[in-house]
Amino acid sequence: MNQPRKSTRTHAAAVAGGILLTRLMGLVRERVFAHYFGTSDAAGAFRAAFRIPNLLQNLFGEGVLSASFIPVYARLNAEERHEEASQLAEAIFALLFLITAVLVAAGVFATPWLIDLIAPGFKGATRELTIRLVQILFPGAALLVFSAWCLGVLNSHRRFFLSYAAPVVWNLAMITTLLWGGPHHMESRLAILLAIGSVVGSALQFFVQLPTVLRLLWPLRPRLDFTGEHVRTVSRTFGPVFVSRGVVQISAYLDAWLGSFLGPAAVAALGYAQTLYMLPFSLFGMAVSAAELPTMSSELGSAEEVGTALRRRLSAGLQQIAYFVIPSAAAFLALGDVVIATIYRSGHFGHADVVFVWAVLSGSSVGLLASTSGRLYSSAFYALRDTRTPLNFAVVRVILTFGLGYCCAFPLPRLLGLDHRWGTAGLTLSAGIAGWVEFLLLRRALHRRIGAMAPGTGRNLRLWAVALLAAAIGYGVERALPFHRPLLVGPCVLIPYAAVYLGVTQMMGIANLSSIARVFKRGR
Repeated sequence: MNQPRKSTRTHAAAVAGGILLTRLMGLVRERVFAHYFGTSDAAGAFRAAFRIPNLLQNLFGEGVLSASFIPVYARLNAEERHEEASQLAEAIFALLFLITAVLVAAGVFATPWLIDLIAPGFKGATRELTIRLVQILFPGAALLVFSAWCLGVLNSHRRFFLSYAAPVVWNLAMITTLLWGGPHHMESRLAILLAIGSVVGSALQFFVQLPTVLRLLWPLRPRLDFTGEHVRTVSRTFGPVFVSRGVVQISAYLDAWLGSFLGPAAVAALGYAQTLYMLPFSLFGMAVSAAELPTMSSELGSAEEVGTALRRRLSAGLQQIAYFVIPSAAAFLALGDVVIATIYRSGHFGHADVVFVWAVLSGSSVGLLASTSGRLYSSAFYALRDTRTPLNFAVVRVILTFGLGYCCAFPLPRLLGLDHRWGTAGLTLSAGIAGWVEFLLLRRALHRRIGAMAPGTGRNLRLWAVALLAAAIGYGVERALPFHRPLLVGPCVLIPYAAVYLGVTQMMGIANLSSIARVFKRGR
């Protein structure tokens, strides 16, 4: 029998609470960044260079290490094999330390050659600045990997909030650097200072988690162990999960790689749009899947009993994701200019930049529901110790992202007679389409494995209808306002939008506001 545990909703709320704090602080960081950098060449160079620590943080911290390590570690604890679980955590830490030491040393020296894998379209001073920034940021990437190990341990022990709130201190370090150096330095020098601030913040993010982890694993005795059965299991699954779990980040990397040929402004716009796109993706997609993964991995019993439990959890999780992600996507599509102006418009970030980033964000929004829901389906496969199936479909998505992205970014704008930079929106649109293909493949394969679930199409269509109605009302409010200051317009438009969506869905019986409030109250 499984030990009693809090409901998945409570765990998801704890994850969402931590992510919400982090993402809100990230939006503050992005607003300050936009104020000083706009879509300048220095902004593009920093965005491109930052792909390395950001990719490693997302893959290791929020995806790969969690999906390969947590199922094994959580199952050992569920079977009350605590000593073996602790030995596994110690061995993985030692292994990560060795790997990251080699990667950092190699990466710093190989950056001039690696830059063609990051931003091959950059030339001259922009390219040189990007090289210098990457070399500074590499050590911070190693520290983020250690934070990922902490996240895996904490999540397995149902300590969700700390691990997902820890990046707040990283954001604070970068905001402090921008506010301190922004008024006194040119953009290129400020970018270098910001990279140093990022490394300091990465160290702080690791150390705020470490005391709690040490209490759970004390005494911690890191040891290299390549022969242990459980270490080999984690190692075998790491590669396939790296591709399948990190497909969103890999797709974003491909977008930025292709975008570098469209210029630094395109790379900067992709970065601004991805920050907003990742907010609902993290809050709802990652929150639910992160809470479900250790719980699903701990399910014991016959194959039929496990399948029944997974169907129940998947159905509830998908409904929870759709309720919040659909209005997020609708807001990005219909009211994206308001959202972007509220957060970014300041200093060097003007109206033209708002329109440009809105187009890029709209393309991403097409696949938002598919990506968030697909992440939950992948978690179910990992709980079943099947990493191969998500890997195969992730490869399909990456190939489609690259092929469609190239066609939509370069030949299509020329055929339509558009400025080449609008191909940036084609990159994100193609990634959204590829996300839907992966989602449909995952759903079909999992239904064959554990049995079909109700599709929920009717409920989702009603949610879309309500979200679009709320967006129309929000647009009407925007047009009626006598003032145009973004910080005033945003709340006046977005608060009624949210109120209409929540109120109408309550009246239709699609969601119960009191139950939603209790979830977030329990998650604090």
